[in-house]
Amino acid sequence: MEERQPKRVSVLIPAHNEEDSIFDTVTAAFALPGVSQVVVVDDASSDRTSEMAEKAGATVKVLQVNGGKGAAMNAGASLVDGDVVLLLDGDLGSSADGAAPLLEPVLDGEADMTVAVFPRTGRKGGFGLVKGLARGGIKYYTGLEMTAPLSGQRAMNRQAFEAVLPFAEGYGVEVALTVKAAASGFRVKEVPVIMTHKETGRDLKGFIHRGRQFNDVLRTLLSIRK
Repeated sequence: MEERQPKRVSVLIPAHNEEDSIFDTVTAAFALPGVSQVVVVDDASSDRTSEMAEKAGATVKVLQVNGGKGAAMNAGASLVDGDVVLLLDGDLGSSADGAAPLLEPVLDGEADMTVAVFPRTGRKGGFGLVKGLARGGIKYYTGLEMTAPLSGQRAMNRQAFEAVLPFAEGYGVEVALTVKAAASGFRVKEVPVIMTHKETGRDLKGFIHRGRQFNDVLRTLLSIRK
């Protein structure tokens, strides 16, 4: 009997001005089980994001015009060659090593896509409007009840990855990911993880960010035909 080859894991990281954390993020990603490739898409950063990512061993694609998270992920999708694809944010730093629980159900064939549920931080962010909109929209279209509908840390097998392409533009990318995967019959599972990244607070910058998120999520949900 021919010995089955272990599954190869590729990591795709969109990043914009993450020079302080991207080296540690990439280094931690390479230490995860099965990871053989890390692709970083530098979304027109004005700092040394691409330099630090290359220094950590990542394959780097640099965009000349900032297109947002979804556009960056689309730009890097053709470079990904793994049997399993792990999506990570660039600001996770060394905590990216906490993504291992996301990979296990996909590598074992128990789920087609996993979604990270971060621990509660106790910090006050927004008022839950964006998350509530995303959660309600996902439930309406798929019946799934998500704890973390906006989580960008996800693992998926190759079939699910190809089914969800192209990624939605703007901040609607995670909602579209979930809806596309579930609507195509793929098994979506939320998994608790121990990771940390930057969070927006209840200040002007935070409210502007969440306003853009709300508009993008709403536009994404309205573009879906049930």
